[in-house]
Amino acid sequence: MQTLSPRHVKTDEALRLGVEQGWYAIKVSGTFVSGPHDSEGDCRRKIDEIHPPVVKKKR
Repeated sequence: MQTLSPRHVKTDEALRLGVEQGWYAIKVSGTFVSGPHDSEGDCRRKIDEIHPPVVKKKR
């Protein structure tokens, strides 16, 4: 499973990349997976939708 992380893309970088400013869920390789999101919290919620956290079972 790919680990996703939130990343904020500011205006100058957004213009260079041809994307909108905002928060993006990205792979370790730097590939954008989801976004832009209005806040880091929104981005993290989307990451949790894509890859729900692992729930450990009690024995």
